Amino acid sequence: MASATSVVAETLQEVNSWTFHHEWDKLNNAKYTLARSPLPPRGLYDRLRMDIVCKENKLQFVLDANSLLASKDRAFEFEYKIDKRTPVTITMRGNSDRRHGYTDENVDKIAQDMLNGQTIFIRAHTMIRTVLVSLISLEGAEQPIQQVLIDCGVTLPGKNSE
Repeated sequence: MASATSVVAETLQEVNSWTFHHEWDKLNNAKYTLARSPLPPRGLYDRLRMDIVCKENKLQFVLDANSLLASKDRAFEFEYKIDKRTPVTITMRGNSDRRHGYTDENVDKIAQDMLNGQTIFIRAHTMIRTVLVSLISLEGAEQPIQQVLIDCGVTLPGKNSE
């Protein structure tokens, strides 16, 4: 169920801000929605991008990279840290193209954490034993993320509930 997105941004808005998208899965003939992060500042961090996806009424968290992450269905560690809070480590799975990772677990918690922060620092441990890092602003993330949650019928506790 992993989403095939691309790190290559199509518009300046996509590069610089959180965006909401309606997409079509041609293989499964199904519509889905996603909230996509902006790309980090060029040259300072690795080119990582995050999506929160609602597909078939299920939430999914997707990581998109320019570098190899993991082989299909192979697990890899992903860490995120919102502002100055304690880092959270999750296990993600590689997609068939090896440049995408995803998880279906605790996506509502990840979304809640993102909605309660200003920035997110992310770190992915790749299959070639390198670590990719990025810092992404959460400014403007609320509306796209909330729309995806609504599309999936997910209601989160009030802001700042952790």
